[in-house]
Order: sequence, then structure tokens, then C-alpha cells
Amino acid sequence: MEHHAANVLAGVGAGFDLPDPASLPSLNGKVSDHEWQIRCELAATYRLAALYGWDDLVFTHISARLPDEDGEARFLINPYGALFEEMTASSLVKIDMEGRKVVDSPYFTNPAGFVVHSAVHLHRHDAGCVLHLHSPYGVAVSAQKGGLHRYTQFAMIVIGDLAYHDYEGIALESEERERLVRDLGQRHMMMLRNHGTLTLGENCALAFLRMYILEQACRTQILAQAAGDDALLEDTEEMADLVGRQGAPGFTKGLGDNLTWPALMRKLSRQNPGWDR
Repeated sequence: MEHHAANVLAGVGAGFDLPDPASLPSLNGKVSDHEWQIRCELAATYRLAALYGWDDLVFTHISARLPDEDGEARFLINPYGALFEEMTASSLVKIDMEGRKVVDSPYFTNPAGFVVHSAVHLHRHDAGCVLHLHSPYGVAVSAQKGGLHRYTQFAMIVIGDLAYHDYEGIALESEERERLVRDLGQRHMMMLRNHGTLTLGENCALAFLRMYILEQACRTQILAQAAGDDALLEDTEEMADLVGRQGAPGFTKGLGDNLTWPALMRKLSRQNPGWDR
């Protein structure tokens, strides 16, 4: 962690001379076909997050785990200083579980992104992709004492798979990783109190789908609360359990991802092409 923080400070001292992601030479054909596919899917996920208005300038992060190399775990994360809407497959930074760049890059990475994402990738082998956001609706619900309520179908689909982690400041301390993964347990979504949201999935498509439903749950809760909590109908835990079971197959690999991802790629191709370079 100290090594990673030093790299960031070195980048600051260099004056943030960061290139446009689109100007970097393509890595297509220079990495394995499997890594290139993951790079393209992750870059697309960043652009989709921007398209749906979930980005926060350069200050949140999405990661994807790569196959281990020589027994060592690796993952991809955003180049710090690039907007989500301009992310490309070749600009993503490949780092190890100590935060060190594995392949040379003109970019450095966000220390807080490393702490959060390395924690999940190290302890959850089903975490092929991890999204962490600071969307206004997600942050607003994370600041509520009661967290997410059973007000809507969106909420009842995800609430049984939602964990909570108390705020410990900006995630710069590696010691927080143990507590974060303890609180996450085997769930696939997390409310980071006073901070934001997190989802994971076996691939980018499933992690994105979970975030979409969680974001919709938070958004509709905030909108509904304009009438006052006393005016709202909160359904029972039994009903939420039922809806959670009914909705769970939609998050299984081969179903939810194949159902939504191709259409999302068509949408992205029309509105913001260029992630796959």
C-alpha cells in the first residue's frame, strides 16, 4: 500500500501529464484474446455508467479480475484522471494485489480504488467485476439510518443480497479491507455508509445489472420519500424474501447477462462508440 501511494505522489509531482485515452496505442493482439475481451467489457461498463449518469468525474472506480499469471492475481482498473465516458480497453491499468502496475502505463491509479477493489477480488473469487459508485441517489440512501427500505419491487429484488459497511473515511488504509470483506460476506451488493454503493458479479454484465437494480431502488426511494415516510407503504420481510427468490435467476450467469448486455452494447455503439480500442 505504501508503494502504491508513493506511485500516486510521483504522478502528482510529475504534473499530471496524462494523455487522452484515445491516443494510446491499441493493445489488441499484444495481450491474450481473453484479456482483450475483459478489457473491452470493462471499458464498456465505464462508458455505460457515464451514460446512465452514475459517474463522479474521475473519483469512482470499476474493476475486472484477470486470470492469474504465474500464480499471481491481477486486475484491471481505471487510469486515474480519465473520465468514464472516454475509457478505452487499452488505457485500463493492469495491477497486482499490492497495487503495482504489471504493464507499463502513463497513468497511475486511485489509492482508494485499490483498497476497495483489491479487498473484494482477494476474498471473493466470484468477483469477476466490481462496481463502486457515488451516485446521488445511492449516496443519499447510504446516509439514511434505515438504509434501503422495502418500498418498491426494485428494493425487494435486492434487499436480501445487500450488505452494509460503516464509514471509515476515504478508503486509503489497507487495514479496512478485512472489515469490508467481513461485512460483505457472501452477498453481492453493499451500501457503504455515508459514501456510496458497490456491486459485484461473475462478469461485467452481471455486476452492472445488479447496480442498475440497486440504483433504481435508491432513486425510487428518494423520490417516494418526497411524500414523507409516513405516507409510504413498506411491504413485509416475507414479501421481500419472495420477491428476492423470484428475481434471483435474473442474476445468474448465462441468463441476466445474455438478456441485457447485447442490447446495452447496441445502445453504447449508437451513443458513445470507441471503447474497444
